[in-house]
Amino acid sequence: MISAASLMDCPSGCRRDVRPPMATYSPSLWGDIFSTFSFDHQVQKKCVEAMEPLKKEARSMLMAANSGELIALIDKLERLGLAYHFETEIEEKLHEMSEKEDDDYDLFTTALRFRLLRQHQYHVSCGVFDKFTDKEGKFKEQLSSDTEGLLSLYEAAHARIHGEGILEEAVAFTTHHLSRILPQLESPLKDKVKRALEQALHRGVPIIETRIYLSLYERDESRDELLLKLAKLNFSFLQNLYRKELSQVSRWWNGFDLKTKLPYARDRLIECYLWGVSIHFEPQYSDVRIAVAKSMQMVSTMDDTYDNYATLEEADLLTEVLERAYNQELKWIMEREMPTFEEYIKNSVITSCIYVMFTALIPGMKSVTKETVDWLLSEPNIVISTARMGRHLEDLGSHERENRGGKMLTVVDCYMQQHGVSKQETLAKFAELVEDGWKNVTAEWVAKTSVAKEMVEQLLNYARIAEVTYKNSQDGYTNPDKFLAPQIAALFVDPIAI
Repeated sequence: MISAASLMDCPSGCRRDVRPPMATYSPSLWGDIFSTFSFDHQVQKKCVEAMEPLKKEARSMLMAANSGELIALIDKLERLGLAYHFETEIEEKLHEMSEKEDDDYDLFTTALRFRLLRQHQYHVSCGVFDKFTDKEGKFKEQLSSDTEGLLSLYEAAHARIHGEGILEEAVAFTTHHLSRILPQLESPLKDKVKRALEQALHRGVPIIETRIYLSLYERDESRDELLLKLAKLNFSFLQNLYRKELSQVSRWWNGFDLKTKLPYARDRLIECYLWGVSIHFEPQYSDVRIAVAKSMQMVSTMDDTYDNYATLEEADLLTEVLERAYNQELKWIMEREMPTFEEYIKNSVITSCIYVMFTALIPGMKSVTKETVDWLLSEPNIVISTARMGRHLEDLGSHERENRGGKMLTVVDCYMQQHGVSKQETLAKFAELVEDGWKNVTAEWVAKTSVAKEMVEQLLNYARIAEVTYKNSQDGYTNPDKFLAPQIAALFVDPIAI
């Protein structure tokens, strides 16, 4: 067998029995912490009993709130992870809100109304922000002293779609002024602004943002104690359920003993489960979360088999049982063929785990019909846009690892050679493609379809967890200790004081 060291110089025909340079991955950070978890039925029972009267009071608050109060209350319920308890009531209120003008609202409320309506698939024009601009179309400088208004506008602007120039201006305007005043602010407002600058709410994972917001909200002097207590009970209920599911999938994974049998593959079951929670955190989607965790870990293992171990001969045998897209990528790499960037992206939509994941989770969705499955397999725009954006995010985060010190080709090399640009210019282009991807995904979300809302919402949440996993061009999946580990600990390990 030819050594990996000679891979770069070997002519294409002699590389079929060469193994790719093997990367060494760190073991799972979590050991057996979840496989030994014992589900506490009493905790669940107590949480449910304690939540019922609080939910009744919160529902009364929701129905009695006036226009401005209502917008803020719905936002609190969503950010505290409570909205699923009041889904019907919230949708009714938002529908009423969408049919009314907002001319009298200040910047904070105007921006909040815009974001809530857009995130609930209502058509809302960015023209509502015209009243806050001057004759040149720039935002009025006096707004720079309204921190809460700036923060609300910043969050709203991240739900923009193509053609909304005023929201492009809003991102630049709010980012500049929020960054400038951040050192002068006091907590918890300072922490709210800092978090927003790190992760815009529309692009963040709902359950991760809920856990962070809980810590901020309990330090807010204007907090509602009833909502805070309800949110803490609700989170404890969910956390106990997540631990049960993690115990189940951990025992399933340990039964294969692939950590020993396939040492070249990444053991990232807990990180895969985080993707499942990110797709749907509500209690009724237990089967969805488990299916995502299992399918994603298996796809990851298969990916590492192709990329980190198999020769082309072995890959051909494996591919007789599987689809051929993975093998196409391996041939490009091992035979030093340089596809066009467009060819690579088209193939990568197939090799992304989006189709495997969504096919696996369909049985856990009650609203799915044959038409939904047909729609998913018809390659609709939101599926393609989501898969491509996820691919670009992963490429930004993983290209250095996949390059193996210059021994392997990556999509970055592909783009650089095709367009004759530098690595820095290429990475900037990929970041631009991610921004375009967010606009495409958001536009498809707002456009609505005849397909079940929960299916489209899962695609939006897929984009969100991809953004979080590969934040700041880091490969959080391969190296979860850099960012994902604190999120996982906060969600699944650390209890919340009630």
